[in-house]
Amino acid sequence: MAEVKKHGETALLVIDMQNDFIKAGGPMHVGGGQAIVPSVIKAVQVARQRGIFVIWVVREHDPLGRDVELFRRHLYGDGKEGPTTKGTKGAELIDGLVIEEGDYKLVKTRFSAFFATHLHSFLQNNGIKSLVVVGVQTPNCIRQTVFDAVALDYQPVTVIVDATAAATPDVHMANIFDMKNVGVATPTLEEWCRSSA
Repeated sequence: MAEVKKHGETALLVIDMQNDFIKAGGPMHVGGGQAIVPSVIKAVQVARQRGIFVIWVVREHDPLGRDVELFRRHLYGDGKEGPTTKGTKGAELIDGLVIEEGDYKLVKTRFSAFFATHLHSFLQNNGIKSLVVVGVQTPNCIRQTVFDAVALDYQPVTVIVDATAAATPDVHMANIFDMKNVGVATPTLEEWCRSSA
């Protein structure tokens, strides 16, 4: 039986760092996604060094799109390979990011990692009280996950500002501003690495 790795009270959520979101030409391409890959890799490395629990939050959909939002259903079925379809190259993590033993993978089918998933009970069962968030994209999956985390009283909630991205820098910074206004910490990667969090 494998030994369960002990973690502190903080988890790093790595959100949607998948080929279909990050690679140029991907069906759900996020303009700023490729630029943050090195920062996300570094955040994961630092988290592991600090004993922070690394949780990979990914979208994976049914090939027929039966579990996708209504506004995206037209992208699936009729012989079309929809975005982040389970088992496809597009659903895989971007090169350079690897799920290691002791990490955890959580599949979601909506923007928030908390919506219709077991994330909250999983975090509680593992003694997690604070969250650090990286990935894409800021106005959708990052923002909704963060606002749910705030509503569920995780404290602190941290979004690493240069390890998250949106379609444009303006959209990204507007959403960072909104999250900051509800008490979310928004350090740069360098600031976070220097901190004890």
